[in-house]
Amino acid sequence: MPSRRLMLSVSLLALSVSATGARAETQVADQVDAVVIVARDKAGLLEKAPSNTVFGLDKPLIETPRSASLVSDLTLERYGVQSLDGATKVAPGTHTASFYGVPGSLNIRGALAENYFRGFKRVENRGTYSTPIGGAARIEILRGPPTPVYGAGKVGGLVNFIPKSARDEGRFLAEPEGEVTATFGSYNKKLVTGQFGAPVTLGAAEGGVYVYGEAEDSHSYYRGIYPRHQTLEASADFDFGNGWSTAFGGMAFHSEGDVQTPGWNRLTQDLIDHRTYVTGRDTTLRDADGNGKITPNEIGFYPYASALYLPYYGSPTSDAVHTLDVGVGTTKLDRRTVYISPADFSKTNTQTLYFDLAKDLGGDRSVKLQLFHDRQDNKRFVSYGYPSAIDAKVSEIRLTYAFPTDLGPVRARTLAGVSRRWFDGRRRESYNSGLIALDRRDISFGVTATDTIDSPFDDEPGGIGVRWENDNRSTWKQTGAFVTSDIVAGRWNLVLGGRWDHYEVDSEDTGFLSYTAAGRQSADRNKATWSASLTYKLPVGLMPYASYAKASALEMSQAGDIAPGLVADGSWLSSSDLSEAGVKFQLLRGTLIGSLAAYRQSRTQIAGAISPPTVQGLRSKGVELEVRWLASERLSFTFAGNNQRTTVKGPDTSFQYIPAYTAGVPGAQGYGGSYVVWSFASLPGRGGDYAYTLTPKSVLSLYGTYTSKGYDWGQAGATLGVSHVGRTAGTVQNAVRYPSYELVNASAFVARGPYTLSVNVDNLFDKFYVTPDADTYANLGALPGKGREWRATLKRTF
Repeated sequence: MPSRRLMLSVSLLALSVSATGARAETQVADQVDAVVIVARDKAGLLEKAPSNTVFGLDKPLIETPRSASLVSDLTLERYGVQSLDGATKVAPGTHTASFYGVPGSLNIRGALAENYFRGFKRVENRGTYSTPIGGAARIEILRGPPTPVYGAGKVGGLVNFIPKSARDEGRFLAEPEGEVTATFGSYNKKLVTGQFGAPVTLGAAEGGVYVYGEAEDSHSYYRGIYPRHQTLEASADFDFGNGWSTAFGGMAFHSEGDVQTPGWNRLTQDLIDHRTYVTGRDTTLRDADGNGKITPNEIGFYPYASALYLPYYGSPTSDAVHTLDVGVGTTKLDRRTVYISPADFSKTNTQTLYFDLAKDLGGDRSVKLQLFHDRQDNKRFVSYGYPSAIDAKVSEIRLTYAFPTDLGPVRARTLAGVSRRWFDGRRRESYNSGLIALDRRDISFGVTATDTIDSPFDDEPGGIGVRWENDNRSTWKQTGAFVTSDIVAGRWNLVLGGRWDHYEVDSEDTGFLSYTAAGRQSADRNKATWSASLTYKLPVGLMPYASYAKASALEMSQAGDIAPGLVADGSWLSSSDLSEAGVKFQLLRGTLIGSLAAYRQSRTQIAGAISPPTVQGLRSKGVELEVRWLASERLSFTFAGNNQRTTVKGPDTSFQYIPAYTAGVPGAQGYGGSYVVWSFASLPGRGGDYAYTLTPKSVLSLYGTYTSKGYDWGQAGATLGVSHVGRTAGTVQNAVRYPSYELVNASAFVARGPYTLSVNVDNLFDKFYVTPDADTYANLGALPGKGREWRATLKRTF
């Protein structure tokens, strides 16, 4: 089919040349170049159509004055990307510290990014479940704030998921097509997918439908973790004639076994460097009733915080509960052994729906109505003492009007509109009491009753169990008006955008031990945001640009809700800003493209373990380089690299767990419980600004792909790449340090007729590495990287 399409394009171009003469010859030559470039793009590295991710208006990313990357479904396949964490291979500035082993969100420029679906923000997912990407036609990664059309958001960045549909590069499918795949691999990897698209004609309406589904039932590199999920995606697109068109569909996702794990506990430099682990257990606390876990009645009922954690006020202290008294020693820890228990679980269901209705008014004018709905239901438990139940939903309605404006040599395309977004959610968690002890379990020995904390899901008779300490019901509404305009005058291109929003928030936490503002907390506020970007197109294929943005966003918890304490003190709505300058390039007749960007941004994030949470300021600066080169018809290369530094603005007054060595306590005298500080700024060297060392200063990735020509027996190809990740460290003074490392990944495929067999090998040389946890327990846990893994996929197209 692709070869027939190319032959038809070249034939039409040849006819055009003979019919229109010399002037047409130049235009046709450019079009032939474009066809040749597309033919050389064997790894899906170039855009097939302009994107509206950055500014809401269709504009090629290579001409957009902002740092952004495209990852097509073919690139995902060739590069072996299976989760958001793999975006590091192709997008600079992206690297995620372990959010307890669950790749829910991507870290962009030192902070967690937001997830979007067709330009609409989804319910918050920092590490609740692994965000599915298998059904993506492409993934767009924006480094910076969202376009005013998409709504308010922080400047860190976003990931926009574009689902598969029956529109092929703006055109409907000409004939039915589909494929099925079966994947098997190491650690009992089992994954099947199927997709089918077909043109549909209903009277005067022409269009198509597309369905994608996948199911996985696998074990994991980490012992005791068995991820299982199912995804179903469906879409329909139709043109009704007279300029009317519609698109609607959705995605349903279910997962079990996407269990959070802190990885390794009892962190020491010797553990990271030599895998030497401190063993031992505490026998002071006992499971008196024999129910296989510690319940509050066995340590003194509420408040029972002092039973497991000790506040640190600058001098070493310990007690019998914190002291290991059995099996104390050391051992060599296996890479596959992590913090996990049969009691740990995570169950997630999400439903995402969308509907578009558009009218082409002629003369480049159009109007579009869009509806969006996303719901997330998750229940999870981690046996060191963290249960959570989330039921959240968000809906949005958006109306846009696009129109052109010509004033002499100045041309502009403008998009204006209004939107309303509303959220309703309930977040239940328990962690305020301090019945959390990450270091208490000897993971080399295994799970015991006295290091397994009770859960509210167990509903212990007699009221002896842990109760929901936070139970926050939150609603918020956001009503906005926006405009963005793409203005062209000769070689100059100015993009202006802005929006005005009215926010209304309402929250109440009725948890047993919420430590937050009592009663229902309500507030409303108006906020304006704006951005400006200027580009100059040099005739040699270089496009220098400068950009500035002022953004705002709600300070949301893990469910997308607003904590009552933030509403009470007015910190529920924050501001952020971005300054960026760079140059984009399109050289060698379009076969070498890329961008070089430097940025400086200020934004915020939620920090702290005890309610109310603290809004923490971050300041980041860095340089990013992205290069994609179609070296020949068979060979292509990509490079993605960055150097960045993120600083936490002091004083950081958040409540934090700290390691025993920071409290001046030897491990064997401290691992039975936890140590905490009420304000992180009270620690030595942390009274002011400090470096956010959980994110590496540099991440570099170089990949090459070779595809053979077609033979009578078929075609073959291979991809080889290496990623370098700089060193990281905990955030306390004299923290554990994690060395830099390099990972080599390889893949190969053989295609014959409708069949393709591909093989992927991740971490080809079985490199050992460790990444720190994120969030509250960043100084207590770290995840050993996965060793060598392989998988083989058989695909049948039809």
